[in-house]
Amino acid sequence: MFRIPVESYLVVLGVVFALSVAISLLNRPKEISYALRHEFSVRDPAFLPSAYALANPSPVKGNRVELLENGDRIFPSMLGAIESAKATVNLESYIFWSGEVASRFRDMLASAARRGVEVRVLLDGVGCGRRLAHSDVRTMREAGCTVEFYHPVRPWNLDTFNNRTHRRLLVVDGRVGFTGGAGIADVWLGDADSPSHWRDTQVRAEGPVVAELQSAFQELWAEARGEALGGDRFYPRLDPAGDSRAQVIPSSRRATSSATKLLFAVSIAAASERILLANSYFVPDRDALRLFADAVRRGVDVRVLVPGKFNDVPATKAAGKAGFGELLRSGVRIYEYQPTMLHSKTMVVDGLFATVGSTNFDNRSFRLNEELNLTVYDADFAGRLEESFWRDLKRSRPYTYREWSERPVKERIVEWALAPFRSQL
Repeated sequence: MFRIPVESYLVVLGVVFALSVAISLLNRPKEISYALRHEFSVRDPAFLPSAYALANPSPVKGNRVELLENGDRIFPSMLGAIESAKATVNLESYIFWSGEVASRFRDMLASAARRGVEVRVLLDGVGCGRRLAHSDVRTMREAGCTVEFYHPVRPWNLDTFNNRTHRRLLVVDGRVGFTGGAGIADVWLGDADSPSHWRDTQVRAEGPVVAELQSAFQELWAEARGEALGGDRFYPRLDPAGDSRAQVIPSSRRATSSATKLLFAVSIAAASERILLANSYFVPDRDALRLFADAVRRGVDVRVLVPGKFNDVPATKAAGKAGFGELLRSGVRIYEYQPTMLHSKTMVVDGLFATVGSTNFDNRSFRLNEELNLTVYDADFAGRLEESFWRDLKRSRPYTYREWSERPVKERIVEWALAPFRSQL
């Protein structure tokens, strides 16, 4: 059987990516300033409508949100939900890489389909790529699962190649939902207990907010499959399951403004006490630098946790580090996580407002990819996420201004070389 050499595949992929980037730059919408002033606090009635202005300004009450940390807790909870499914399973993931974890999900999804559950799987064409074996896809399809790829790599898809679904989303029977930073791959095994087991954060939700997670899945499923989802198999009546107010914030390339970027900007501008932010790909732009500096000047304790020596995208780390000097001079405290790759995307503001999701603090997430964050306005949940942040800080080291100012010339050259491409990082 004829096989395309890997080198040829990579060349074609590079050409397609370059052309796609050129198209996206030519069609880039007008830049919007997110450098907001501190006009209200997180506890002010104006906060939530302002933070959610580009999504849905009314958070829903009556939710239960459980914090799941690392593969040892994330995967059993997700697989257990699929195993108990009675009507529908909708899974969307940027990463589904063949291996131990993918095999567990493949077999559980196939088993659900064989017992009559409608199983829909939406995977990203680039995120999965060649790391997902055709045999795994075939096994799911033969069992009855409907598997689609979002913007598959094809020469005639130049206008969409640079737009990926980076979301991590699972909804079972329209009643239980999951989202966060973890993909389906062996790097998320374990408990962040070795360099090969990544640190990540996910949430399990029950209550009315699950309908919003289902709606987010339907948005991209309709685009990829051309199928509308309706009825109580997908949207059952959802009674209150807890006391948390929660909201789903999706972002999309189709919008003229970024809902997730506005969410972060309003939250930072509203902070009065502390901002605890953990993000795997942290590339603050000029507006963000100003927002953080303004927060410190009014007495806010701002701490940012980023990956250390374990990092799977060095270019993004280098691009982000170019702005660290200004942050550190302004009083922002930056820490590098030491044991393994930090992949969490979380933020807690003033011990009351929290967000967990797939959105990185960079332009690619804010402007180019399809992303999803779940926000929770609840002191109990925010407290649990804060405790998690402080535990991670104990396994981290401070990154100082002196260290930044004395960084090697090689690092400075890389930062300079990446500057023209920051809009794509």
